[in-house]
Amino acid sequence: MANAERNKKILLELVKQGDNSRCADCGAPDPEWASYVLGVFVCLNCSGTHRSLSSRVKSIKLDNWEDDWVENMRSKGNASVRALYEKAVPVYYYRPQQSDCAVLREQWIRAKYERKEFTGEMKYPPLAYTTGIYEGMLVKKGKENTRFLMRKFVLSDREFTLTYYNRENEAKGPKAVIPIKDLNATFQPEKIGHANGLQLTYQEEDHIRNLYVYHESAVEIVSWFNAIRAARYAYLKTAYPTGTDKELIPMITRNYLKEGYMEKTGPSRREPFKRRWFILDFQSRKLFYFNAKLDAEELGVIFIGTESNGYSVQEYVPKRTRGNKWNWGVAVETPDRQFIFMCENEREQKEWVDALKQVLSKIMSPQDYATEANAKHK
Repeated sequence: MANAERNKKILLELVKQGDNSRCADCGAPDPEWASYVLGVFVCLNCSGTHRSLSSRVKSIKLDNWEDDWVENMRSKGNASVRALYEKAVPVYYYRPQQSDCAVLREQWIRAKYERKEFTGEMKYPPLAYTTGIYEGMLVKKGKENTRFLMRKFVLSDREFTLTYYNRENEAKGPKAVIPIKDLNATFQPEKIGHANGLQLTYQEEDHIRNLYVYHESAVEIVSWFNAIRAARYAYLKTAYPTGTDKELIPMITRNYLKEGYMEKTGPSRREPFKRRWFILDFQSRKLFYFNAKLDAEELGVIFIGTESNGYSVQEYVPKRTRGNKWNWGVAVETPDRQFIFMCENEREQKEWVDALKQVLSKIMSPQDYATEANAKHK
């Protein structure tokens, strides 16, 4: 008969050791669940996917454990299981973090343990993100309206392009040929209103352009995401031949530092405040603003430099303003102008100030100085 107290004590000791102290799948600290079949410690969020895989998940604090289950946990653990199931993860493949959306975390777990994509044993057919070219249908939002319609997309890491067509008939020519050079992909399920929503952003002349797409299949949309990452990695290896993986991997795709609505007025401050959707991109040091959150193109962009170059941000207490419904202010100072934004509440104000300060504290690269000069020229 199992000794419940002894087994609980052993598990609580094991979960503090090395890699066991973080979830085996998303890295969340202090996991309180474990799969006694696989021998890994996982967090509450990831445990749900493991249950659907019949991984025999139990709480290490609340459930009773059999002796042989505990011995399996002792003999395996996160590090040894990771060495088996993550043996051949492509360098560009995205490893979800605790804060990532559900579809990314779920498909990472299924790819590892259910489909066994990274054990090094899969040979044929090649996986979607290893072929160099990937094509299929995605549901895309229209540029000028809210209708989502099926469109054909073709990704090529040989030509470094993502092409999409209004209809499946390619004879009518592409609607857009997007250079991989400027492409970013980020999951936006809440923003798009679909669990598998993906936002694609790229440079189009003097503007950025957003495409909002989704696929009903979670496997398919995550395959698209990693296929894009594979193509981006191939491009970066060509563009920066001396760059190390440590330098290049953060450049493949990135989540935006902060997004949300603020109210904005014009440079004279005589104009009434209008609500705008803002996106802060840490990598490019740009604060974009849009009329609405699903707009295809931005209304404007603000470059955020460093304090030593005349940029600053602080909380702002409004005195005389027009048209603002919100009262929690943020003042962004640039060498050319002061921008005043109004937030809905104190929490949003603090989050925007903190996010902008992160950009301010980042050392400017030579590319940043070129971007700043181009922004001033415009």
